[in-house]
Amino acid sequence: MKITFRPDTYIVEELKVPHLHGRTYCIFDLEGTGINPAEESITQFGAMYYNRGEPFDSSFSSLVRALKPIPEAVAKLTGISNEDMVEAPSFAKTYHAFLDFIGDKVLVTQAGYEYDLPMLKRHCEMYGLPMFTNPVLDTKAMFTYIHPEISEVISTDFLIRYYDLNTDGIHRHNALADCSVIARIFEHVLNEYQALALDHFTVDGEREMKRFVIPEMYLKPPIGGGKPDE
Repeated sequence: MKITFRPDTYIVEELKVPHLHGRTYCIFDLEGTGINPAEESITQFGAMYYNRGEPFDSSFSSLVRALKPIPEAVAKLTGISNEDMVEAPSFAKTYHAFLDFIGDKVLVTQAGYEYDLPMLKRHCEMYGLPMFTNPVLDTKAMFTYIHPEISEVISTDFLIRYYDLNTDGIHRHNALADCSVIARIFEHVLNEYQALALDHFTVDGEREMKRFVIPEMYLKPPIGGGKPDE
């Protein structure tokens, strides 16, 4: 799979996932020290197996020792503090455990083509570890392909509203809890694909997805030098 980023959009090439409706998936999500995947550090992995229409039967969750401080606002959002990082396992240890959990399953994420995968790839390069080669479905891309009439950025909050999902009591921005939300979104997307008689997802290099907007404060170093939040 190849992802090409443009200023406000991205395209995906070289991916085809057949037999959408009859397989076991692994849904995954990452939390980090911030929203810019080119700068931030992973703080948590979450993953769960998903069979359409069945209860979630197996999950994986682990903190990851961040390489930079967690800003106070992010700590409040995720519930992950700098104190939690003191005894959190290293990225390498958690990543190897994550690989054991996912096996050769097709992975599912939400907005992962532009956040989770780039950040994970950068971490693997930093640690000299191989990036997994599992196919990855992104509910944002899948939704965009069947709804060309919608011009909004397809965020998680947008999909929660679109499918009228009740997320009361769910700790949003906790990686494992977010996996449960992604699973419910994915089930609705699969239902739409089935209604359209689509049993595969094949990317189209001409189809653009709108990128989420990274606030300017994350992109410009503060006066006097240094990186944001450092």
